[in-house]
Amino acid sequence: MLNVEEIVARGAQGGVSDIHIVKGIPVKGRLDGRFVDLTDQPLTDEDCLAIARQLEEGGQEHLGKIGQLDLARTIAGSRVRINLYRQRGHISAALRILSDHIPDLRSLGLPPAALTFPTYRKGIVLVTGETGSGKSTTLAAILDEINHTRQEHIITLEDPVEYIYKMDKCIINQREIGTDTESYEAGLRAILREDPDVILIGEMRDHASMETAMTAAETGHLVFATLHTNSAPDSIDRIVDTFPAERQQQIRMQLSVTLKAILSQQLLIRKGGKGRIVACECMINTPAIANLIRENKTPQMYSSMLSSANLGSITMDNCLLRMVAEGSIDSKTALEAANDKAYLQKKLMF
Repeated sequence: MLNVEEIVARGAQGGVSDIHIVKGIPVKGRLDGRFVDLTDQPLTDEDCLAIARQLEEGGQEHLGKIGQLDLARTIAGSRVRINLYRQRGHISAALRILSDHIPDLRSLGLPPAALTFPTYRKGIVLVTGETGSGKSTTLAAILDEINHTRQEHIITLEDPVEYIYKMDKCIINQREIGTDTESYEAGLRAILREDPDVILIGEMRDHASMETAMTAAETGHLVFATLHTNSAPDSIDRIVDTFPAERQQQIRMQLSVTLKAILSQQLLIRKGGKGRIVACECMINTPAIANLIRENKTPQMYSSMLSSANLGSITMDNCLLRMVAEGSIDSKTALEAANDKAYLQKKLMF
């Protein structure tokens, strides 16, 4: 029988970021964006079911009723985020191998402005990007910097808990959705009664979570949250559009006051194909940006970001140009990742 400990150990030793367990093919690992085989033989239904039983930790009923199950565990010395799911009557699994330690914030290659996020005392900081872009790692590094430099009460709401913090100067409570609290909504309803200084919302999914984040920020808390958006202006529109039309102007007003910064990131293949590197867009909420939020002029934010580069803002496209110039990524990778491909083509002289 295939052993999950051996599979994860093999993947971690090989440097893969994700492991996929699917009937009819060998166990696959994602290495620098490409798939490699971690076992020789294709998996049977029985293999997939046996692996699921090793992973699910009593979640059989949930998996049977809902068809999917999220959890995180430490396996073979590595912290692993797990999603079990049904597809066409078969069990599949996707495992994300997390770093076994929280990296130092300065080691991630983030824009200089992001290194100041742990010094903020109140407001909202959003870290955005597609799945697998490193949002969780960035937030863990920010919170751990606070943990080592300030005396605060940090509460996280996560689905599932990924990185485990070792308390230093801070009190840290990590609440897992489905285990420690019924839902994000229930956890958020209670969170302001738990005397937090710093709040992490693993994902802002609806207007209730967004409204709680803004209320917390207005009342003097520092709030970190993630969104699945690809740029800072898109993030503003996503939040506002979650609310009914009659409330959107009020939300724009609240957001213009409470937002501190938005960091949007992508993980890209390094030049030469070995390893990955983060590319970031950073928007600091200046008075000019706040005015554009209030006036519903998000398309004009990029020009405002360019004019506030001295305050730490940088667009994704200019970050990509810098990375090409430094030799971190090639032009093809930059063009594929660009928000404005015509702009990048012109600058790269294609």
